[in-house]
Amino acid sequence: MQRGDFAAAWKLCDDFLQSRLRSGVSQHSQPRHLQHVWNGMPVDGKRVLVRCYHGLGDTLMFARLLSMLRRCAREVIVWAQPNLLELLRTVEGIDRLLPLHSGAPDADYDIDVELMELPHLLRLSAVPDRVPYLHVAPVATMSAISLRRVGIVWQSGVWDWTRSIAPRLLAPLAQASGVHWFSLQYGGGELAFAATDLACRDILEQARRLHALDLVISVDTMMAHLAGAFGLPVWLLLPTPCDWRWMLERDDSPWYPTMRIFRQPQPGDWKSVVDSVLRALNS
Repeated sequence: MQRGDFAAAWKLCDDFLQSRLRSGVSQHSQPRHLQHVWNGMPVDGKRVLVRCYHGLGDTLMFARLLSMLRRCAREVIVWAQPNLLELLRTVEGIDRLLPLHSGAPDADYDIDVELMELPHLLRLSAVPDRVPYLHVAPVATMSAISLRRVGIVWQSGVWDWTRSIAPRLLAPLAQASGVHWFSLQYGGGELAFAATDLACRDILEQARRLHALDLVISVDTMMAHLAGAFGLPVWLLLPTPCDWRWMLERDDSPWYPTMRIFRQPQPGDWKSVVDSVLRALNS
């Protein structure tokens, strides 16, 4: 998947699936985000429960595949994070949406699958890159600003600190010409040069506010997926090494056509990334 070699990826996944099934080891003892759910059976004409056991950004990213699943399944039931439900109601291919909780799903189904297993189940040969696949009513008005409106997110989840950038390293961006900065970082500190009035805990409201911006700049976290799923201009700031889905040595993403990628030239080198972003803003 990282190389874009889907055929090789599915061969590896097939081998792993068969090995897992032969082992007979229950996956339920694992944390949910490590569980493998699909048993390899076909979903044609079946009621399929899709479990969203990974992060919010993962759910937003792979929700695009639900319409493909619905073309072969009789019913698609999505068990997803409660704070994403209103956004997911706008995604094609979902028959029922249920709020994820720590118990068992309140639904009858024939086959279940974890959302991030869908690429394997569907045996993708290419990334479905049509955007937007999420929809929301944008904010009605915003105070008149003649400068370019740029939102920024610098902190990712605490479970992977290598994705986050210390605010002090972003200070050079204050020198960008013709930019009015907005922090989109809720509860993650402040930037001296960025207004805070667009940051919001409510994901649906944050999605509406993104549409008031000309550009979103984000580290590898949910906000980058949110902007990309809406087809908004988004610049992604990546550590080295990075997650497989961003592939290798590319400054674009087949997952999000409106995305531009800025990568660390070597591990820990955020200064070079910030310098590149500043040059791009001033060009």
